[in-house]
Amino acid sequence: MTTESTEYIAPDQNDPAVRKGQEDRLREVWKPPTGWFFRWTDVNNNRIGVWYTLTAFGFMLFAGVLALIMRTQLAVPNNDLVTANTFNQLFTLHGSMMMFLFAVPMFEAVSIILLPQLLGARDLPFPRLSGFGYWSFLIGGVFVSGSIFFDAAPDGGWFMYPPLTTRTDLSGLGADIWMLGLSFIEVSSVAAAVELIVGVLKCRPPGMRLNLMPLYAWYILVVAVMILFAFPPLIAGDVLFEMERLLNWPFFNAEKGGDPLLWQHLFWIFGHPEVYIVFLPSIALFAMLIPTFAQRHLLGYPWIVLAAVGTAFLSFGLWVHHMFTTGLPKISLAFFAAASEAVAIPTGVQIFVFIATLWAGNVKKSTPLLYASGSLAVFVIGGLTGVMVAVAPFDWQAHDTYFIVAHLHYVLIGGTLLPLFAGLYYYWPLVTGKKLSDRIGRIAFWIMFVGMNLTFFPMHLSGLLGMPRRVFTYPEELGIGGLNLASTAGSYMFALGVLIVCIDLALSPRRPKAPRNPWNAGTLEWLALPDDEDWGIRSVPLIESRYPIWDQKNFVQKVDEGRFFLPDAEEMRRESIITTVLDARPVQVIRLGTPSVKPMMTAVALAGVFILTTYHLYIWSAVSGVATLACVLWWLWTGTAEIPEKPTKHIGHGIEVPLYTSGPSAPGWWAMFITMMADATAFSGLVFGYFFFWTIHNDFPPSGVGLNGPGVFWPMVALALTLTGWAATIGAREVHRRGNVAAGRALLVVGIVATLSSLFAGLAGPWYSGLDPELHVYPAIVWTLAIWTAVHAAIGVIMQAYTLARSLAGKMTPVYDADLRNITVYHHFLALTGIVTFCTIGLFPGVA
Repeated sequence: MTTESTEYIAPDQNDPAVRKGQEDRLREVWKPPTGWFFRWTDVNNNRIGVWYTLTAFGFMLFAGVLALIMRTQLAVPNNDLVTANTFNQLFTLHGSMMMFLFAVPMFEAVSIILLPQLLGARDLPFPRLSGFGYWSFLIGGVFVSGSIFFDAAPDGGWFMYPPLTTRTDLSGLGADIWMLGLSFIEVSSVAAAVELIVGVLKCRPPGMRLNLMPLYAWYILVVAVMILFAFPPLIAGDVLFEMERLLNWPFFNAEKGGDPLLWQHLFWIFGHPEVYIVFLPSIALFAMLIPTFAQRHLLGYPWIVLAAVGTAFLSFGLWVHHMFTTGLPKISLAFFAAASEAVAIPTGVQIFVFIATLWAGNVKKSTPLLYASGSLAVFVIGGLTGVMVAVAPFDWQAHDTYFIVAHLHYVLIGGTLLPLFAGLYYYWPLVTGKKLSDRIGRIAFWIMFVGMNLTFFPMHLSGLLGMPRRVFTYPEELGIGGLNLASTAGSYMFALGVLIVCIDLALSPRRPKAPRNPWNAGTLEWLALPDDEDWGIRSVPLIESRYPIWDQKNFVQKVDEGRFFLPDAEEMRRESIITTVLDARPVQVIRLGTPSVKPMMTAVALAGVFILTTYHLYIWSAVSGVATLACVLWWLWTGTAEIPEKPTKHIGHGIEVPLYTSGPSAPGWWAMFITMMADATAFSGLVFGYFFFWTIHNDFPPSGVGLNGPGVFWPMVALALTLTGWAATIGAREVHRRGNVAAGRALLVVGIVATLSSLFAGLAGPWYSGLDPELHVYPAIVWTLAIWTAVHAAIGVIMQAYTLARSLAGKMTPVYDADLRNITVYHHFLALTGIVTFCTIGLFPGVA
């Protein structure tokens, strides 16, 4: 697609009155709800992103205050400012909040703001899903962080190692608050990942092929995919953790065949990619601002994309370097040490590309570039100490000392926090129309830069001198009082720098409006006007360059005059364009979600499930679960797969596309597929647990009363029924697509019966075998796999029944069949889950 082939301008676009009418319709459609409460029901991604960002920033400030209290306690030897128990709560909550309530949510929040504008889209494809994610994050974050005020905060470290945390006599309610509260927050993270992946793949403007995407979009795509494979293993570990605490199933109890190392594996399969999940989005900000201040295209575009993908890939092969001291085989140590050192290569490629771009360009000095330069310097120091701890013999000496604390904070502050401040000063005019103060920003930077190094550089020395992590005091004889006092002084200095930035933010509303595109950037997000409209971009542009504002003639003027695509809200609906994954050809006009209370109500109901379970109020938790299901069905019934009033719509320049698509061309199909990938990854964590226990036991399953396996009969019956339900669903999709609606409905009924029967047959094996999950880890893991599959079968039945009801209500036809196509994707994964579960527990290793 080229500019020449689409240069035809509709006659009415030359009439200013017509263009004014189009803008008025857009403004009316996208205006926020009135009233203070109803504004919170808006699902415009720009506003949700702002709320998300402010909330994550607030949690960061709170976690920083907790860190200051800890540093005050450690300023001098034998201090008694706080007790040991309070100190444990402080460092656990500090680490948990910084990782789960700030670093990951902040990147998701910023992406929700920037991506639609970077992609020239009116919004991301599922704005209500973003709203649900925000409310889940807010409620879960308040629940977890507020526990410190009731002396109920978790105290087992942000990693919560068993068995100290799984034994209820050694850990209080805080462990449940940590596990269930953060599990709820993980739901919002996965929801955001789904939104971002589909947004990048399907909402790009016409012409923006994959090799023309802004690098920020590439980074966010890579990181969102990482979330799909990093967070679910932790969710699997959370399931095992809570089942041990609540039901006494001994997954981590060595006396009954369990092993605490399983938790470490599942946690660090999440925990090390997590470092890169929070690092890569910050590097993405560099990829946007460095070309702007170099005033040239970024050098090495293909190399930096490959480096980002390579960093993500290698990051999943590093988790064992957190476990070098656990007694693993030396061949494992060698492999993971090599991988830990190899990840420095793609990271170095990205850093050198940025330096080369600045070297080749005409650099404009600025406050954002100052923060970026300082963060690269800090991150490189952290990376060098990371290579040191990647060497197993050195790690044996430095493990669990303050050397590791120093390394971690150099990486996270240099790779996450300072880049976010760079992005804050760079993008503040885009979000608010006001620039922050360059003078105040520079003062804040130097105070933070000096304070950060004064805080954490001495920790390298105190760690090498023998100061262990996670101690609330230390004897004077250790000789590290001076180093700790310096670290404490530095922490207050760093906090002062952050406070100055907060003052700068507070003063910004008083400042005059900044000019449009004040940095003279070349990417799409800077099409925004200082007095930005709620509907964002005036018309969806045709893209021929990575920097269209710089390279495409009269580009900004054409966008502003509505001379590209979808310049109007003709039917008074919120709309955007869906394009193909590879070459961004328009395939659909999507009708976007409008302001609604449903995402908020669903999040509140789901929060009840987690919070009430924390306090063992199981009946009320079940009631909340039913309410959640009702909210979800209400949301889906009234807000998705709407049959349009006409089949197609003109988007401009003689192009006409459908208003409705189903299957792989539809964003809903992609959302289901991506969600099920995350679900399958969590399931693989449970299967990993089964075979982990098999590898550490000579007799697995063990012999004894209540320990015999479920046999072959019931698992094979359950598998046959699962596959029957799957085949019936596929058959329903195919005959329905050909116009035989009655046969499709009949096959859905068959699928419902078969899938529901598979649920009971899957549980019958362990039930009739008398497997007691409290006796040994083998029956516990068998029951867990069976229950997981049964729950998914129940969800499959609900989906089949929902689709049948949609058909009977006339909301699904052979042409408009997205519901049926989407649930078929779910049943593909259900069939795979059934095959793995029932073959594993029935055939391997299997005791009849």
